[in-house]
Amino acid sequence: MLTLYSYPALFGVADNNGYGLKVFAFLKLAGLPFRHEHIVDASAAPRAQLPYIVDGGNTVGDSDLIISYLTHCYSLTIDAGLKPGHRDMGHLVTRMLDDLYWVMSYSRWKDERFWPAFRDALRREHPELSDEQLRKAREFNAQRYYYQGIGRYAPEEAYARGTADLQVLANLVPASGFLFGPRPSSFDAAIYGFIANIYFYGIETPLKAFVSSHANLVDHCKAIHDLIG
Repeated sequence: MLTLYSYPALFGVADNNGYGLKVFAFLKLAGLPFRHEHIVDASAAPRAQLPYIVDGGNTVGDSDLIISYLTHCYSLTIDAGLKPGHRDMGHLVTRMLDDLYWVMSYSRWKDERFWPAFRDALRREHPELSDEQLRKAREFNAQRYYYQGIGRYAPEEAYARGTADLQVLANLVPASGFLFGPRPSSFDAAIYGFIANIYFYGIETPLKAFVSSHANLVDHCKAIHDLIG
């Protein structure tokens, strides 16, 4: 059976990383049976990054490549009704979520105000994680943030960047239904992967405050959450 490998659950969502939760939501919305294996060590993954899938003799990494592969191989129709303009807009939204990812991650591993609560939540829900694993993960992420650039921002500057991305989503997501109509698409799965990891996050970051203050983002998140629950 198709197997999804991704990071562990946290705060009631199936993966505490936006990319893994995006693929999880896509699989659920598309109605494709799969096994879900939670791992922390990504060294065996393609490009040493999670999530990835194993489908028979095929191993595929990168959330967008996974979705493309599954759509083609299993003739999935989740995006069949999208117009070319929808696909173009969805592509832009997906790339913006790539930017939002760094601010979300920064809020967990870098910001001294929120790191202790995040660390304690991980320990509480995943006691198998050692202090040494968490220390190494934090150091690794600090290095990633520095070279990507977000690690050189002051916290208020980083969150301004993140809330600017969220404002665009708030402008695009309708008050009811989904991004491109009454049925969710793969792009709704992508939005859910990130918004759920902000909205259900049990720590009051500036990102969570923004999402919680926008009913359309909350309603979209809850609607997808209910569909895949």
